[in-house]
Amino acid sequence: MAADSTSLSNELAQALLQASHAGVPEDMRAKTRLHIADSLGIALAARGTELGRQVIAALLAGHGAGASGLIGGGRAAPLAAAFVNASLIHILDYDDIHDMGRLHPSACVLPAAMAAAGLARATDEAVVDAVALGSELMCRLGAVCAPQGEGPGAEWFLTQLFGYLGASMAAGLVLGLSPRQLVSAIGLAYMQLAGGKEAGFGTGATARGIYPAFAAQGGLQAALLARAGVTGPAGAMDGEAGLFRLYLAGALSTRQRSMLLDFSIWHARQVDIKPWPSCRLSHPYVAVALAVRGACLAHPAARVRVAVNPSAGRLCRPLAQRRRPATLQDAKYSIPFMAAYTLVHGAPTLAGLSREVLADTAVLRMAERIDLQDGLPDNPGHPQAALALVEDGQVLRQASFRADDLRVDAALARGKFEDCLHYAARPAQAGALWTNLMQGRAQAAFDMTFKES
Repeated sequence: MAADSTSLSNELAQALLQASHAGVPEDMRAKTRLHIADSLGIALAARGTELGRQVIAALLAGHGAGASGLIGGGRAAPLAAAFVNASLIHILDYDDIHDMGRLHPSACVLPAAMAAAGLARATDEAVVDAVALGSELMCRLGAVCAPQGEGPGAEWFLTQLFGYLGASMAAGLVLGLSPRQLVSAIGLAYMQLAGGKEAGFGTGATARGIYPAFAAQGGLQAALLARAGVTGPAGAMDGEAGLFRLYLAGALSTRQRSMLLDFSIWHARQVDIKPWPSCRLSHPYVAVALAVRGACLAHPAARVRVAVNPSAGRLCRPLAQRRRPATLQDAKYSIPFMAAYTLVHGAPTLAGLSREVLADTAVLRMAERIDLQDGLPDNPGHPQAALALVEDGQVLRQASFRADDLRVDAALARGKFEDCLHYAARPAQAGALWTNLMQGRAQAAFDMTFKES
């Protein structure tokens, strides 16, 4: 096992503390505030879902009441609050995304930091910076891994696997842990690592909507244990049975190790806000479906040929179940279903993607028209989606994906936030909540979301 002074965990803790003491760049603070607003808006919109109610009932039964706020109203013990709030941020599949790492940082990091803030006298700026740094750790790990449809990282929800670590760092920084305690927090987070992807590859389960919550809760738990004096393994990242050897098929290269420690580059700058409430790998197919929608509706006999790479293909098979999903979570994870929905109804919306869509006969008929074409090269990030309308052997219309199709700027993010608050029946709260968040009054904003509407 690596010695404490030379372990990657120690170097990471020192680098994160140094970045924290130096101050997060102002553009990253502004971006973090925007992503906090996005997350809180989504969570408020998710509060009325059946899955949200189930999670709250389960966690209150297991942990009981407590002092930590729940988004949308109520109180619970801190570990329960971290789990519930993370679930609410992810249930609608609308939360932010780092495309290269294929992970959702805010769903893991923000709830852990929020619960920790209720246990410490951290300033608003310290909480925002902790969220930024926890997200940055997750994004660095994701960029190092750069998962594709096959190979190391492909079988894991990296949001969950790396989320334990990012959440432990965010909570640890809010709690004011020492360098040695942060190393222990990493080790204690490592001891909980999980995130097998069967909940996504398989069909019929609703639990895909809550997998980041395990990491948010576990990361907070690791930080609290470290604060109390429990010591974790210093070699959690690079020891003989550390993260990379055990979970990701090999030790880090020198380049990858340097990448994790280099704060001249902020990988969290590449975290994007989602335009539509569905799995990110479906978004390129939503975009190309929008481009050919008019032609598709004008040619009801045409087949819809969808070109996929191995990554996108995981969201297309088994084709029969993906065409007719059993749960809303399955529907949002299905490229055939999301393409069919878009061809029928246009851009996906919160109101449109309700449980009733599972029995929408027009969408189901459209899904039956979709055929798969394998052969696109695999790559990290967005699949290079293509869609063609084919009738009598002739291509009537085709479209290819462009990254600009998914861009959400600050104005669109504000519109999305207001739509989420309207969906949550809190439209009157949108202006004040947004202002508090954009002006750095994090705790005041959290308190607003903890009140029932």
